[in-house]
Amino acid sequence: MEEKRAAGLPAKKKNIDVYFYKTYFTLFFTVALQNLIVFSVNLADSMMLGAYAETAMSGVSLANQIQFFLQCTVNGAASGLVVLASQYWGKKDIASIKKVFAAAFAVGVLIAAVLEAAVLASPAGILGLLSNETHIVAAGAEYIRILAHSYVIFAVTYMLIFLLRAVESVRVGFYSSLLALAVNVVLNYALIFGRLGFKEMGVKGAAWATLISRAAELLFVVLYVLLADRKLRLRPRDVFGLDRLYFRDFLKAGLPLVGSGSSWGIAMTVQTAIIGRLGAAAIGANAVTAPVFQVVAVFYLSSSTASSVLIGKTVGEGDVPRIKRYVKRLQVIFLFTGLFSSALMFLLRDPIVDFYNVTPETRTLALTFLNILTGTVIGSAYEAPALVGIVSGGGDTAFVFRNDLIFMWGLVLPVSALSAFVFRWPVPVTFFILKADQIAKCFVAVVKVNRYRWIRDLTRETPPAQTGEQAEPIQ
Repeated sequence: MEEKRAAGLPAKKKNIDVYFYKTYFTLFFTVALQNLIVFSVNLADSMMLGAYAETAMSGVSLANQIQFFLQCTVNGAASGLVVLASQYWGKKDIASIKKVFAAAFAVGVLIAAVLEAAVLASPAGILGLLSNETHIVAAGAEYIRILAHSYVIFAVTYMLIFLLRAVESVRVGFYSSLLALAVNVVLNYALIFGRLGFKEMGVKGAAWATLISRAAELLFVVLYVLLADRKLRLRPRDVFGLDRLYFRDFLKAGLPLVGSGSSWGIAMTVQTAIIGRLGAAAIGANAVTAPVFQVVAVFYLSSSTASSVLIGKTVGEGDVPRIKRYVKRLQVIFLFTGLFSSALMFLLRDPIVDFYNVTPETRTLALTFLNILTGTVIGSAYEAPALVGIVSGGGDTAFVFRNDLIFMWGLVLPVSALSAFVFRWPVPVTFFILKADQIAKCFVAVVKVNRYRWIRDLTRETPPAQTGEQAEPIQ
């Protein structure tokens, strides 16, 4: 008996290893490709408008900061959904997954609707908070006045894709984003420059192209969920039938992530506002580097998503020893991801910057910004998936919010504001300070992750319908 048991242990461990690597890298690469395509939609606008006119490119870059804020905030709600849904997925409790989704969907769409209304009410006023260059603000307002109509569309698509990710269905997100990119690039070419029989529309053309591509993406995802998905079999009544018990569960676990996403989005917007008051060259350089960094950042963002799903599901299964093995392997993967991202950014910096039709001053500053980011991205690639993926995915969703408040609002933004407006240090110094927290957070992440105090089962043992407890619909 002992020999049989001893002989079985390596095989079991080998099976777990195969499951870990297969699950993680399937999630990682599929989500990375999807995120790469999502960011490429904005990059396509920026690069095509960069070839059209620098003012148009800079204006759209400002407008995309509002889109970035929306994405950060909705991502908070979506991340809360993944934390809870992946734990229920570990228990194969589909009924509870649907109820958690209804709560997360309501929060995510409400956020998008409020932001859409605010932008449509005063597009130039909102962008004016980010820059005092009136000609750039005017170009951005022309773009965002159309693009804002895609905010709710984006939120609905985003929440559905994250729901599918939580149950390890990731390919639909990739295909939908690929469709959006194809539609966006073709329409950008036609509408910005006046090709394929269309009139030249410039900035407005880029906005219409993005809006139409978002609508096509939503249609694709909805059709998949209703007609092809076999795991969840989601129906409209599942989307709009809110349950008070699960709504409270989501608010408890998800609101800290919504707060963290909102805080991060606002902080990035404030960073843009600081850079936006350092002159046209700084705005242009940031417009060049921001999309490039976003594309490279897909690797650690995808690590966060893959880690959250993998850890959340394992917490739901209640296997603590396996969680600890996974965490050790994941941290090694994060470090290699950072080194790869840094090398990729270093190699791409010159070809991408040279593509833009910008002034020599803007080009020099853009290259300097990218040099700084090649260093800080290594820290980002470790601390972001460690804290957002492992710690939040394991159940401690409030820690990341508190940590971001301390580093971003207590240190980075005040010091960078002093650098820019009081001490008037060189622009690259201010830019480095704005990114320095990505390195400092690594020390916190190492301690937090390896203490394992973040392992928390957030699920209900059985759905209310199975215990005789009545569900409480929200009117």
